[in-house]
Amino acid sequence: MPTAAQLIKKYKRGNTLPHIVARLAQLINDDNSTLGDFEEIISLDPALVGRLLTLVNSSYYGLVRKVDSVSRAIALLGMKNLHNIAVTDALKGMFKERKGNSGFSQDRLWIHCAATGICSKMVAERIFSVNGDDAYLSGILHDIGLIVEWQGAEEQFLKVCDLLQADGPSIIELEQEYLGTDHCEIGYLLAREWQIPETLCEAIRDHHTIREDISPQSPAGILQISEYIIGQLDFTVKEGIPVILSPLLTEHIQQNIDEYTVLAEDVPEEIERARKLYEH
Repeated sequence: MPTAAQLIKKYKRGNTLPHIVARLAQLINDDNSTLGDFEEIISLDPALVGRLLTLVNSSYYGLVRKVDSVSRAIALLGMKNLHNIAVTDALKGMFKERKGNSGFSQDRLWIHCAATGICSKMVAERIFSVNGDDAYLSGILHDIGLIVEWQGAEEQFLKVCDLLQADGPSIIELEQEYLGTDHCEIGYLLAREWQIPETLCEAIRDHHTIREDISPQSPAGILQISEYIIGQLDFTVKEGIPVILSPLLTEHIQQNIDEYTVLAEDVPEEIERARKLYEH
């Protein structure tokens, strides 16, 4: 059976992360980069420019005057948010012209990824009062390994999807049996290759890992809590598959149940807004 590295190599033959995404990551990690550097890169992609201006002029930001320049849009959104938009745009493009079967829905996977990113950002900002850009990035990318499996080993991946049931083996167990690896390991390796911060790579690697040393406020904790919330709202990869939390994370939610209840009520509206923005 192929290893995670072999699956990634096969996947990359037909799918490359747009150069613009990798270049933006380099700029974010470079203390000497300027607004002009970001504007130069973004301006090379007309579709991304359109998406960027659509977002900054949407009702979400409530600006009085229309923004029609890339530099102004970047200044308003921020560098990390800009990178996240580019990553989301690239991820959405990976779902074009592919067909699943009765056990797998590509639209459901896309919505699950988007929902996890959105919810992760909301949890970071509303519950822990920290900037949510990093949380969004780990959320939107946490299941990138499933896309690699789907497009690199489609037959085995669809078999896993068919066999995945609420009362059966976990998706990790099925992946290990039929693919020899799992989407968490693949996602971790790919995220590191894309120069994603290590703590976010580890969150992607550990998002199905039940451990008592994962604190609620850590990137992995926020990601797992978010997956649990959207699972309760049925934005899962496959309908009816429960999301299990460690006792520590469960206790945290129970202690802050009022805040989480309000947050969960707002999630569907945010997801619908993202769906409209990224419709093709």
